[in-house]
Amino acid sequence: MKAFVFPGQGSQFTGMGKELYDSNPKAKELYEKANEILGFRITDIMFEGDAEELKQTKVTQPAVFLHSVITAICMGDEFQPDMVGGHSLGEFSALVAAGALSFEDGLRLVYARAMAMQKACEAAPGTMAAVIGLADETIEQICTEVSAASEGVVIPANYNCPGQLVISGNVAEVNVACEKLKEAGAKRALVLPVGGAFHSPLMQPAKDELQAAIEKTEFHTPRCPIYQNVDAQAHTDAVEIKDNLTRQLTASVRWTQEVRNMIAAGATEFTECGPGKALQGMISKIAKGNDSITISGIQ
Repeated sequence: MKAFVFPGQGSQFTGMGKELYDSNPKAKELYEKANEILGFRITDIMFEGDAEELKQTKVTQPAVFLHSVITAICMGDEFQPDMVGGHSLGEFSALVAAGALSFEDGLRLVYARAMAMQKACEAAPGTMAAVIGLADETIEQICTEVSAASEGVVIPANYNCPGQLVISGNVAEVNVACEKLKEAGAKRALVLPVGGAFHSPLMQPAKDELQAAIEKTEFHTPRCPIYQNVDAQAHTDAVEIKDNLTRQLTASVRWTQEVRNMIAAGATEFTECGPGKALQGMISKIAKGNDSITISGIQ
């Protein structure tokens, strides 16, 4: 069975999408439609902008979304998923590719999400840190202990793959947790250059804004099950999908569990659709030792 997966923020690069834009009329049409919807020429930044311009939240999220979704659409009949999933932002790409959201509505929601997250970051500064080489259970316990001993919060945010977990929360609590995690044997506990505490309770204001936008948007039954980050389970019910999408901003991304559940459901071919190869690397570690799994990418 074929699983198509879609990357999240951080996979962007200058020049992304330009080759497809220049060679495929459908891609050009969709990119130009995106420029109209957003009210600025995001294609100019994607194709020719520098890394700093691409890192702006209002650019990064729609840029990765557009690259991923337009790539999938332009595959035509070759895009035949038995299941889909996406990492954080990538869940929106997966929903559009699977027909649960229109291209236009998906882009509007992604842009609303990006702007809401930016405002939440400014209102409640936070950060994230990558923890390498420590058991998930140990990280969870230390995060719980640090949060309990303070007025702030630090939680496991991204379960990326075995031995790689990202924590998120208030700056002070993340720093304290990093020291304790290194004392507990982590190979690395490195604070990331991000502007906020994504997938933590500090994103509650953004969640409220996004929920209002999602409630006004029409969702459809997807053409195949979508595995969602908040519970790592397959969903086809539009009401459940909307609820999970809203909860995602303040909840952990359970990517490791999600991929394992896809494999348990019969997935043998994983194709990363969008910029970068981050998900391919994660899936190879999650499926380590399983020779029946093939992993590739289209970008």
